[in-house]
Amino acid sequence: MTAPAELPRLLAIMGSGETSPTMVTPHRRLIEQLGPPPVPAVLLDTPFGFQANASLLADRAVEYFRESVGLDIEVAGWRTAGGGGDLAAERSLARLRTARYVFAGPGSPSYALRQWAGSPIPEALADKLDRGGCITFASAAALTLGAATVPVYEIYKVGEDPHWLDGLDLLSRAGLSAAVIPHYDNAEGGNHDTRFCYLGEPRLAAMEEQLPDDAFVLGVDEHTGLVLDLGAGTATVVGRGKVTVRRRGHSVEFPSGTTMPVADLRAAAEGSGGAAAVGDGHAPPPAAEPGGEHDQAGPTSLSAAVSELQERFDRAVAEGDVDAAVAAVLDLDAAVVEWSRDTLQSDQADRARSVLRSMVVRLGELAEAGVGDPEEPVRPFVDVLVELRDEARASRDWGTADSLRDRLLAAGVEIRDTPEGTAWRLLS
Repeated sequence: MTAPAELPRLLAIMGSGETSPTMVTPHRRLIEQLGPPPVPAVLLDTPFGFQANASLLADRAVEYFRESVGLDIEVAGWRTAGGGGDLAAERSLARLRTARYVFAGPGSPSYALRQWAGSPIPEALADKLDRGGCITFASAAALTLGAATVPVYEIYKVGEDPHWLDGLDLLSRAGLSAAVIPHYDNAEGGNHDTRFCYLGEPRLAAMEEQLPDDAFVLGVDEHTGLVLDLGAGTATVVGRGKVTVRRRGHSVEFPSGTTMPVADLRAAAEGSGGAAAVGDGHAPPPAAEPGGEHDQAGPTSLSAAVSELQERFDRAVAEGDVDAAVAAVLDLDAAVVEWSRDTLQSDQADRARSVLRSMVVRLGELAEAGVGDPEEPVRPFVDVLVELRDEARASRDWGTADSLRDRLLAAGVEIRDTPEGTAWRLLS
């Protein structure tokens, strides 16, 4: 396998949805830039290495890339400091260094930084950006990319005072001094503010005061990505939402489809230059590619997909449209499979399966009740013709009666005269 003579130097930051249907196309577009297949790719499993189901999470990510993205990805295991021993560590480092595509995602940013501290991992990642290749960090891993990192669990779950950790500062390769905050537009809190990766406005405002004067917050919405091409000096927003540059409470937003010089991000933070031109003269959101529509349309969570399909099913039942009801059931089954590879959606799978079972039960009830009987749509019209035939027979107008019978038969309706009256049925 021969690597391309010169690879692009790409740093992709995803706000969430990194192993969901919504981000299939961004992954594919990044991989297409890395030369002819097969593209060597690795999953760096450190962010979730502390979890008891770490092996399952790694398997799901590998399956997602193979089945949805069309990429065979290997696991570069580095779940604990030292990478699991000399030989295991050397194997993981070799995979990392030869990979053209490096991916890391959910978990804990503070845990990942502790395991990488003093190891060859940060240097290997920086070398990838210097020599060529693509690093795609999402969710927890994305938090580690900047000069400062939010310890999310410690602040949001444990209740520690808002503070920063030192990050990998890989963004400095793009000339940016920033703290990356994924899940920027998160709204899971409902009755409390969970924007800005669960920090909320008061805590983010307090933390901004702790950043160096030249640093800013780089926010990436959920199901959204920011692709930095270090060689070309460009930044492109992909996916569903927007990227936000925020400094001392002042924000500038760049919508999906925007392509700009990386310098515009710095200018936005400084309140000068390109910041005033945001939304003007930039490219519109790109049209979905064939087979890659997921990042442009459709639900952004399994829960949203369930709600949408349940509405379709209920509407089909109300209208007696069995075919449409069955289609909704099949689409929900496909959605459960498709979203099951996204670890952040796993808690929604039980509800999805419950709704799917209910749909199947209701389909059975429809069949028993005869709803969706193929005779129902034509019954009013056939009954009128049958009545006319009966009247013709009663008046001994046999010619008209026979003509009506023949016309109905030609249309696929069989007439039978019984002691109880005239009956009819549709011929198969």
